[in-house]
Amino acid sequence: MLGTLGCATTEYVTIRSTPHNPLVEKLKLNARGGPEPSARTVQLLRRYDLLAPFHDDPDAAMVTLQQVVANEPTADKYYAFAELSFIRGKQLAGHDDQAALEYFETAVAHAYIFLFDQRFNHVRNPYDPQFRGACDLYNAALDESMRQLVEQNGLQPGCTHRVETANNICDVTVVARGTQWHDDDFGEFEFVSDYQVQGLTNSYESFGLGVPVIVKRKQHDHESPTEKYYPPGLTFPATAFLRLLPVEPDPEEGSIAHHRAVLEFYDPLTTTDIMVGDIRVSLESDLSTPLAYFLNQSHLDSVATPGLLRPDLTEKLSGLYMLQPYEPRKIPVIMVHGLWSSPITWMEMFNDLRGSLELRDRYQFWFYMYPTGQPFWVSAGQLRHDLAEMRATVDPQRHTPALDQIVLVGHSMGGLVAKLQTVASGERYWDTVATKPFQLVKADRDVRESLQATFFFNANPSVRQLITIATPHRGSRFSNSATQWLGRKLITLPELLVRGREELLVDNPGLFRDDYFQNAKTSFDSLSPESPLLSVLLNTPLPPWVKTHNIVGVLEYDGEPVPLMESGDGIVSYASAHLDNVESELIVNSTHSTIHQNPRTILEVRRILLEHLRSLDAGQPRNPWRFANQAAPTSRQAIVVHPAVNVGSENLR
Repeated sequence: MLGTLGCATTEYVTIRSTPHNPLVEKLKLNARGGPEPSARTVQLLRRYDLLAPFHDDPDAAMVTLQQVVANEPTADKYYAFAELSFIRGKQLAGHDDQAALEYFETAVAHAYIFLFDQRFNHVRNPYDPQFRGACDLYNAALDESMRQLVEQNGLQPGCTHRVETANNICDVTVVARGTQWHDDDFGEFEFVSDYQVQGLTNSYESFGLGVPVIVKRKQHDHESPTEKYYPPGLTFPATAFLRLLPVEPDPEEGSIAHHRAVLEFYDPLTTTDIMVGDIRVSLESDLSTPLAYFLNQSHLDSVATPGLLRPDLTEKLSGLYMLQPYEPRKIPVIMVHGLWSSPITWMEMFNDLRGSLELRDRYQFWFYMYPTGQPFWVSAGQLRHDLAEMRATVDPQRHTPALDQIVLVGHSMGGLVAKLQTVASGERYWDTVATKPFQLVKADRDVRESLQATFFFNANPSVRQLITIATPHRGSRFSNSATQWLGRKLITLPELLVRGREELLVDNPGLFRDDYFQNAKTSFDSLSPESPLLSVLLNTPLPPWVKTHNIVGVLEYDGEPVPLMESGDGIVSYASAHLDNVESELIVNSTHSTIHQNPRTILEVRRILLEHLRSLDAGQPRNPWRFANQAAPTSRQAIVVHPAVNVGSENLR
């Protein structure tokens, strides 16, 4: 019955003492006497008699080496120059940041040429450790360059930054590509390399080129209707990639070389690789660290207890939440939390499911938050209203097929809230609790509408899959006279709910059949095994378009299994959580408060989601919503932009 048994504060990310850098060991960045060039770069310096000069006067040695590279351009020289530029940038950082920035940008440029210049196609060897080293140099130098630019001017899409030296000008234009986010959504940046995830079990990242960052979304004018579903303080992942453009001679610049580059921000949820010329490039990405950073800043976790004890104060926070832009072609998976909980309780499952490319390519994950102190049937009515409002907001003409394939996932009491979206009430719910027809009830308009929404409803035709997890379908003995009494003492219900109940009882004496419903004021009351509505809900047939799946928690004590009908998860018994006539039912050895975070549960939800896709694909091979209204490439597509080939090396510093 309880969602998380209270929400202890969790530290989802911690700040590293030093940013993560793949070159730390290779270049001895943190060692005494470091940083030092790699053995192959030392050998190249030795060949050109520049080893001692580099130690004595590194800037002068770099000028000499740059001329060597210009006269005899080879891949190993570009690599060495990139590595030495990075080392020199690290030596200057904190003392002369402008000079350090110039060296870091030089390192990025030379690593880029090593990786993409057509002159080296015949010698480029992906099995050579130097190839991975060039990738690390590119990423680390771009990371350092971006830090400097963020400090100086920020990195908002649409802006152009100019970096000038004595013989070089480089204009860097910032753009957002392959992303559903607007330019105006981009606020401040944090670097993934500064943080260590610890509050999520698994971390989902991919390896390639680019710098993963955490973008703090900012509110802006002219927001789309769907942006109202974003929670405050939302952050999202992005990957920055610097693309060099071909050098174009500019007579007005004289002897000064004018380089141009584009700093591209990609959404790793929609773009996993891009094209540079005719080379497909995998992007470096991190999905979990930006999520963990958001969870650290989010206030959603803090509303679990107020949502239980003061539903009247948390009504304004109730509703659907999205953590990424709405995508019409993707099927919503809506997660509904349990008692004394919040959407934060789903983040372990969400992190794992979103980490699967095949799932995030077809599904979008939403979360429903509601005040858990009120009876579950009241919350179900609010969810019913909010789902209808969402559909009217994003698809008023009902032309979006994906929105007719909704998957609801409910934990604990949230399973009851979710299940009430899949059944039609008819007259049975009202007749179970009332002694007279609804038409004869005396009440003012607000109370009457609230009562009607609670007891008279249709099954939502857009919900196709229902997954209930540790749900007390027959109530919980945890809801007893003591907890019900305590709940009535501690829980402050919304004024309309309280006033409406009092007016009903005064104006309609004898309206309710027994004392149960007359006294059922809180969520604890509503979950009593004596609740007549639980029995009605259990026996109401579901429409043929809904497939139901059930997951039940069963604890083992001292390693010994308990007889199934006597077992349970510590809060809900197996006898209460079990369902007959479902598509599937899985028993998981877990406590009630953690079962939805259990790996076996998450794997089962994953299986159900994949099975749902297979059934859709079998019935409709072309999947019309897969490409309908597509605003950004799918994760299986590559972004193609202007190629950069034969980039000259002259005057890169």
